[in-house]
Amino acid sequence: MGVNLKDIAQRAGVSLATVSNVVNGYRPVGERTRQRVQQAIDELGYSPNLGARHLRRGRTGLIALAIPELNNPYFAELAEIAISEAAALGYTLVMENTAADRKAELALLDGTRRHIIDGLILSPVRIGREEVLARSADTPLVLIGEGVSDVPYDHIAIDNVAASHAAIQHLVAIGRRRIAFIGATPGGDRQSAHLRVRGYREALVAAGLPYRPRLVARTDAFGRLDGKRAMRDLLALGDPPDAVFGYNDLVAIGALRTLAEAGLRVPEDVAVVGIDDIEEGRFGTPTLTTIAPDKREIGRLAVRRLVARIEGTAVAAPLTVQTPFRLVRRESTGTPGG
Repeated sequence: MGVNLKDIAQRAGVSLATVSNVVNGYRPVGERTRQRVQQAIDELGYSPNLGARHLRRGRTGLIALAIPELNNPYFAELAEIAISEAAALGYTLVMENTAADRKAELALLDGTRRHIIDGLILSPVRIGREEVLARSADTPLVLIGEGVSDVPYDHIAIDNVAASHAAIQHLVAIGRRRIAFIGATPGGDRQSAHLRVRGYREALVAAGLPYRPRLVARTDAFGRLDGKRAMRDLLALGDPPDAVFGYNDLVAIGALRTLAEAGLRVPEDVAVVGIDDIEEGRFGTPTLTTIAPDKREIGRLAVRRLVARIEGTAVAAPLTVQTPFRLVRRESTGTPGG
């Protein structure tokens, strides 16, 4: 027969109610008493039934992370962090791939799975502030990324304008003057792309360099092939760039492929910077200089804020948090000859 709370109470010499308070976190327990109960739990090898605990509280114990690109290494790395954090808090995280589809994002936002999940972490791409404000579902929601802002929900993101500034300032500092951007989008698609273009443009002006629209390459998506094709078009210009800033690492890696095929040296002929610090960028030849968002902090904060909302322990006002980032300099912008 398995170990139960009564066994723990007898071993620790405390009441059954005290053990329940320690295991379930119902009420504060003195530190010395809590340690005695925990020691008894460890000695007896007790493992709580999290499913039963959630059911008693009217919950499923499931939370969802909805992302636009399941095959993007950035989101894969973020998901791994979020899954681990959710497990540490007693929840199981399930993945939803919206494929950057508006209908899929709206369905999740409006509570299609409200009877299955206790809360949702959403990285929106195709919906905007109006759709989020019109939301009728009461399932706790945390937003990540830059697709939507200024809404009454917890929001975790990085400062994309500042991140672009950092990338361009680095390229200017190593002597580059014709700096291209790959990954602009038409219309209202991808707010993060617009913010990164804005930061790119502002940083050029701040450095006393002209903004050249022909050096801003549009892409339909943000993968390796998109970067490869855009880099090919940039090289066909009469005055091709001597540096490239990619919307993300995948775009930058695609650009590196075109440069290699063209027989150009990186960074001597063209320097390259991306954003995301995915693992692939650390093992290519050359390794990729990148803006590294704090993925661990983004994943940790998003899960903790959501669980706090689910369990009613969060502060009343929603929080907007801009997590830190840093420039990681690697071979793709190394000083020529060094």
